Amino acid sequence: MRLSSFLAVFRPALPLILGLSLGCSLSLLMVSWTQGDTEETCSDELGNGGLFAGGHLGESLDSQAGGGGNEDFQPRIVPYHKDPNKPHKKVLRTRYIHTELGIRERLLVGILTSRATLNTLGVAVNRTVAHHFHRTFFFTGLRSAKAPHGMAVVTHGDDRPVWLMYETVRHLHQHHGNDYDWFYLAQDDTYTQAERVMELVGHLSAGQDLYMGRAEEFIGGDERARYCHGGYGYLLSRSLLARLQPHLDSCRNDILSVRPDEWLGRCIIDYLGLSCVEVYQEMTYRYFELRKNADPEREDGPQFKNAFTVHPVAEPGLMYRLHKRFSQIELDWTYAQIQQLQAQISNLSELTPEGKAGASWPVGINAPFRPKTRFEVINWEYFTEEHIYSCADSAPKCELRGADRADVSAVLETAVERLNERYQPQLRFRKRRLLNGYRRFDPTRGMEYQLDLALEAYTQKGHSQVIAKRVGLLRPLSAVEIIPMPYVTEATRVQVILPVTAREQDFVGNFLDMYVMNALDTHDNVLLTFLFVYDPFDAQRVSQTDVFAGAKAMISEVEKRYADVKIPWISVKTEVPSQVKLMDIISKKHPVDTLFFLADVWTEVNADFLNRCRMNAISNWQVFFPIHFQEYSPALVYRDQQPSASSSSSLGSDTLRDGHFDRHVFEEACFYNADYMAARSKMAADILDNDELLENMDVYDVFVRYSGLHVFRAVEPALVQKYVRRTCNPRFSEDIYHRCVLSNLEGLASRSHLAMALFEQEQANST
Repeated sequence: MRLSSFLAVFRPALPLILGLSLGCSLSLLMVSWTQGDTEETCSDELGNGGLFAGGHLGESLDSQAGGGGNEDFQPRIVPYHKDPNKPHKKVLRTRYIHTELGIRERLLVGILTSRATLNTLGVAVNRTVAHHFHRTFFFTGLRSAKAPHGMAVVTHGDDRPVWLMYETVRHLHQHHGNDYDWFYLAQDDTYTQAERVMELVGHLSAGQDLYMGRAEEFIGGDERARYCHGGYGYLLSRSLLARLQPHLDSCRNDILSVRPDEWLGRCIIDYLGLSCVEVYQEMTYRYFELRKNADPEREDGPQFKNAFTVHPVAEPGLMYRLHKRFSQIELDWTYAQIQQLQAQISNLSELTPEGKAGASWPVGINAPFRPKTRFEVINWEYFTEEHIYSCADSAPKCELRGADRADVSAVLETAVERLNERYQPQLRFRKRRLLNGYRRFDPTRGMEYQLDLALEAYTQKGHSQVIAKRVGLLRPLSAVEIIPMPYVTEATRVQVILPVTAREQDFVGNFLDMYVMNALDTHDNVLLTFLFVYDPFDAQRVSQTDVFAGAKAMISEVEKRYADVKIPWISVKTEVPSQVKLMDIISKKHPVDTLFFLADVWTEVNADFLNRCRMNAISNWQVFFPIHFQEYSPALVYRDQQPSASSSSSLGSDTLRDGHFDRHVFEEACFYNADYMAARSKMAADILDNDELLENMDVYDVFVRYSGLHVFRAVEPALVQKYVRRTCNPRFSEDIYHRCVLSNLEGLASRSHLAMALFEQEQANST
């Protein structure tokens, strides 16, 4: 009774229970069949040997596909952990990121020349197109004793044409095969339009085997294969060069040919099965055959204008004329593109919410800067044809000179030229004079000009009238150019040279204090050498009374405080302490790779400036002459309210005190000893009969006149000097003496401080 009642309760759920039981049973039965069919044991290959241990990746994938069916591979994440028992390995990184990433340069150019034409056609090719390519090499069998300056010439030692081609291809693969994607070879009697060749290479796939140029039939042959004519240049891909390299020796021994380009084409066809093509990936190699006695100025056909190369070029003058003609073609095309883009911008501006009024002038140039506050307003400078009323020294009026005068003249000439272009033939203008001129530099767009011109307007009938017209011009900022510079480092040791005269020894103590605090305490890589300059009278009394005894005692105290520091000093006797004479003595006592910092006793040495000295002085490239910040005289700037010690000490190196950048002092300099010695050797011929020239020059003049290096002259906020009235030596040249006097006068105080001092003095005298 109880069982029947129990079954009656669960009877509705009985089908569900039976279905679940049957499903579980079948599932267990299927698992047992699957395990029984597998002969391999389940092993933890990942745990014992890592990913695909004991075999290659392809073998592991194949075995897994055969044994495991179509099941997805489930990777196991292996967490990284550092083993404390193993020593840490330092990762060596390459200097440039493109080397680490395997990025190659796009194109290398090789010019096949000879000893007879290297100094003529070879130089013409180098001057016209070589600077547009990353690297350009000139390959020749033999060359004269004097090679042209500034050209990378590779000599193979044999002037046979086929041998030259063989050695050139082998050299390109051996020395540059891993650095470039494309190789362009041409003869020295070929003019190459560099920008178009670079554009062509930029549109081609670097991984393809390609032999591209002007296709020519083989002499006496009827086969379909073609070789590339060497006179019009041809492109070789890096992959083709790599495949060709193993067969070069066989080609040299088996292929007989008089023409080097035909020999190379036969080698590529026989061993690689590739023929020269003129069209590839919808890109066409365009060329032009120049007729004899042809004038480039009269060539106006589309085949000439679109050509990548022109051949033959018989003499250097024709090469320069071709370059001028193609440069003019590119310039005209650029101007046409600019006008087309400006028209498109003007048309699209109508669709904007502002309409045509929203388009800036000139079209395509950034809109003028809009200041948000009155402190951001850019001031206009007023000028005439002779004077400008905004001067660097805060003077109200100064004469237009140098670059400013040339700038104003060019702007006036351009303004009249553009007016004539706009109104001719109805009107023709001639400038009478400039009424008013305004200019300002907008950092977002360039230099803006507003000119009020008095013009004489001529009509077609010959009538004339003087009119006044206002015009606006803009000299836009050009594209920013990155200038490559040699690699430098901040780890270079700096050798500080400090010349000291008897009148300057009172300032040695302050210099040593700053040197100890900013160089020795910070363990900077810097050395110091004193140069004590004795006049003849003091030199005779040095055994009884040494005028530099106090300075030498301070040096000894520093050496006692720092046991591992030695500060050498050198004594020199001279009536005129010329910078050049003193550097001649120092230069002979140091290696050629020494980096000198020529300092003053008033210089405050610090780590920021020393690093900039290391970065701005580049061996065989650049010397650095900083413009230090000179403090004004405290007696004039502060007068009765002298600054407290706490306020003066709170001023750090980032805050410049009351003063100015002294542009008249050239005594501080950073340069390498090798550069000074090279410039000094060129100067030796000029001082054979004129020894007084050394007294009339300083180190700055030596580098400017006798070295081809960049002389970098710039303000240096980290190089600060306290106020001092310098002693100007009349024995120096007039220019050096005049600069010293100007430095003393301008270093007294600013114009506002001087005006206030005069005002207070007049008030005191009146009372």
